[in-house]
Amino acid sequence: MEWDLFFKAVLIGLSIAAPVGPIGLLCIQRTLAYGMRTGFVSGLGAACADAVYGAIGAFGMVAITDYFVSLSTSLAIAGAVFLAWMGGKLLLSKAQLVDQDVADKQTVINTFLSIFMLTITNPMTIVSFIAVFASIAGPVAVHPSAAAFMVAGVFLGSALWWLILSGGVALIRKKISTTIMTLINRAGGCLLLGFAAWQIWGLRGGV
Repeated sequence: MEWDLFFKAVLIGLSIAAPVGPIGLLCIQRTLAYGMRTGFVSGLGAACADAVYGAIGAFGMVAITDYFVSLSTSLAIAGAVFLAWMGGKLLLSKAQLVDQDVADKQTVINTFLSIFMLTITNPMTIVSFIAVFASIAGPVAVHPSAAAFMVAGVFLGSALWWLILSGGVALIRKKISTTIMTLINRAGGCLLLGFAAWQIWGLRGGV
């Protein structure tokens, strides 16, 4: 039963990570600019955030869930501001194609932390995990070992998607010129600013 839950959770992790949004956009841009390793590490930041929220939902941490949900508006605003900052930075950035072996350790760490923080500012993810876990596991989800299997599955599924995405983008990276990279940065920056504006607009009824 636990392995069955694990494989179902892997599919959940894949399905949550796969839709292209601001996180996917940043992963693609960073893979093009710095190489597959940096792009994949960016994705791992999102996978770890998914695992954190997945653990809160799977282990039935009701008090923590309620606390994060109560902060949903504040966190969403913080996330939108962070998105806008990253969008503006990308919009004004100078195009560069750095070999992944040249990208320093600090760059890799920063890419991980920035995506982790961006993903963790969406507390409604907890509610999604609770609903999905309840539908696939029912009362089994309250058992610690079952919950651990499910969280591990979510992380693995999410990480698998980011590996596929960064690996696929890396295949065309050598064909990208600095001129095209500049256009990608400008378009990416505008899209991130658009995502930030959309997130703020979506809060207009609850602020």
